[in-house]
Amino acid sequence: MSQPAKSSSRATSASDAPESAVGTRAAAQRLKMRRELAAAAMELFATKGYEATTVDEIAATAGVARRTFFRHFRSKEEAIFPDHDDTLTRAEAVLDVAPAHEHPLDTVCRGIKEVMKMYAASPAVSVERYRLTREVPALREREIASVARYERLFTRYLLAHFDEQDHHAGNDDPLLAEVAASAVVTAHNHVLRRWLRAGGQGDVEGQLDHAFSIVRKTFGSGIGAGRSQAGAPAPAAVRTEGEVLVAVARTDAPLDEVMRTIEEALRNK
Repeated sequence: MSQPAKSSSRATSASDAPESAVGTRAAAQRLKMRRELAAAAMELFATKGYEATTVDEIAATAGVARRTFFRHFRSKEEAIFPDHDDTLTRAEAVLDVAPAHEHPLDTVCRGIKEVMKMYAASPAVSVERYRLTREVPALREREIASVARYERLFTRYLLAHFDEQDHHAGNDDPLLAEVAASAVVTAHNHVLRRWLRAGGQGDVEGQLDHAFSIVRKTFGSGIGAGRSQAGAPAPAAVRTEGEVLVAVARTDAPLDEVMRTIEEALRNK
C-alpha cells in the first residue's frame, strides 16, 4: 500500500532562489575571489618584485588554478585593481537614480564619491597599492586606464543634459559638460593622492567636499538648469526689492544649491 504524500517544508534551495538573489550572491563571490587574487599579487609584488612575479605564483598563493586567475583578470597588472568594475557600477547607479531636482554636477560629485569610498574602505591596502603604482609603470598605466572609465561615464552623463549636436556659435554647453566632468575627476584624484601620500590619514571626505565646492563655484552656474529645463521646478529663485533680497526655495531643495543661488544673486546685484 502506498504511503500518502508528505507535504514538503524544506528550505528554499539555491535553484529556487529568486534570480536576482542568485546573481547578487554570484557577484559577491566573484568580487571576493578577485580581492583574494589581488591580495596575493600585492604580497608577491612587494616581496619578489613586479617583474619577477608570475601569474602561476599569484594563483598558487591564492590557492587556485591558473585558469581561475584568467577567469577574473587578463593580466597580472590588472589584478592590482580588483574593485574598479564593481565601483564603476555603483557610480553609474548613483547617476541612474538621482533625484529630479538635483543639479547634474552635484550628481556627478556624489557618483565619484563611490571611488573614494572604495579606497577609504581599506586604507592600508590602498596606500600599498599607491606605492606599487608609483614604482611600476605598467601598474601606473593600468590605473590611468581605470580612471579614464569614470571620466567617460561622467562626461556622458553631463552631455545627456544638453544637445551634444547643437554646436552653433555661442553655445558652449557641450564643451562645458566635458570640462566639468574632467574637473570633478581631477579634484577627486588630487584629494585622493594627497590622502594616500599621508598614509591614508585625515578627513578625506571633508577634503573632497571642499574640492567639489571649488568645482561647483567654477562650473555649476554655467551648467545651469540641467533637469530643471526638462520640467522640474528650479530649487530656488531670488528677486530683489530695493535693498532687500527675497529667496523662495522648495522644502526638498539641496541647501548648498539654495546658497549658491543666493550668492550668485548677491554678486550680480
